[in-house]
Amino acid sequence: MNSSPAMLQHQDPVRLYVDAQFASPYAMSVFVALHEKQLGFEMTPVDLAALEHRTSGFSRLSLTQRVPTLVQGDFALSESSAITEYIDEVFAGTPLYPKDARARARARQLQAWVRSDLMPIRQERSTEVVFYGPSSTPLSAAAQASAKSLFEAVEALLSADAENLFGEWSIVDVDIALMLNRLVLNGDEVPPRLAAYATRQWQRPSVQRWVKLARPAL
Repeated sequence: MNSSPAMLQHQDPVRLYVDAQFASPYAMSVFVALHEKQLGFEMTPVDLAALEHRTSGFSRLSLTQRVPTLVQGDFALSESSAITEYIDEVFAGTPLYPKDARARARARQLQAWVRSDLMPIRQERSTEVVFYGPSSTPLSAAAQASAKSLFEAVEALLSADAENLFGEWSIVDVDIALMLNRLVLNGDEVPPRLAAYATRQWQRPSVQRWVKLARPAL
């Protein structure tokens, strides 16, 4: 019996290009997704400070010249939420997104939001505070306002005593937990229920695989 194109596609080796510091929240999201699907893959670091993502070799591979970039056979895809949606559609295993159409749409909304908004938090509490050590600089008024917006959104979606945002775990729990942990792990004030949620998500084995990667000194 001949193999279908989809079956052949699944057999193609998978390679994930990530930042050399293993600090990108978006690379982490894809890394976790691949482990949740129990997919074997090779990981290649890209030195963003040395502008390796702008070199002709990588720019031909990655349409947007960004990490993460996933390569499977002759197919290359960048932008983390596009990658995790692709992985969820193509590979069996742990679902990465809610099955319900409205919950899935809400999950995608949250992914887009944490990637495009909350800039003061992302600037003042970069993922260096998560993976390298806390900052001693207090949050600005703008960052405090962003944090308030973050807390209100998560509190509205996280039911009392719920472990995950949408019932079953989804990749969005990782994205939101990381955003919260920019504050939690820096010692900034976070509502206890949200801090507990972020801490639980952080202990997921696939997340800990990323957390425990050996990182180069800054």
